[in-house]
Amino acid sequence: MKDRVISEARKRMGQSLENNQHEFNTIRTGRASVALLDNIFIDYYGTRTLIKHAANISVPEPRMILISPFDPKLLKEIETQIIKSDLGINPTNDGKVIRLAIPPLNEERRLELVRLVKKVAEDGKVAIRNIRRDANDEFKKMETGGDITKDDLVHSQKEVQDITDEFIEKVNKALEQKEKEIMEV
Repeated sequence: MKDRVISEARKRMGQSLENNQHEFNTIRTGRASVALLDNIFIDYYGTRTLIKHAANISVPEPRMILISPFDPKLLKEIETQIIKSDLGINPTNDGKVIRLAIPPLNEERRLELVRLVKKVAEDGKVAIRNIRRDANDEFKKMETGGDITKDDLVHSQKEVQDITDEFIEKVNKALEQKEKEIMEV
């Protein structure tokens, strides 16, 4: 029973870490990444569709993203949605493909992005700590119900704390990596 709670906590923390990493990937740095387009949808014949499902996206150069729609009629729609997004990048449409030139970041924007990734990381850590709290509450209920002993409760809480520390450290490492990426000139 307690093993189920521990494995469930580990699984939920893993999902939280993945969500955190996905958030990091959608934050623009001075480098081109197809993940920048992960949250941009287009109207694909009446259906709300992610750009990546309607076009080939590649990174031919470190500061360039190339979008080749499966249907050339979608060029204008893709261009419009990129302009409407908060990427702050102006697309270039040559009638066949859309090019996104990633401009280098100025110092002020870099610091703003670092603050943003720190907030994303803190939100991720809070989510992981909430999972720890849920697991510990579950253990306390088990002890009150007589399913586990006081020693089992202490041991289980320590095990969940160790897992929490492991995932918090992974978030910190991802944060450190993203900050380094943002501050690169």
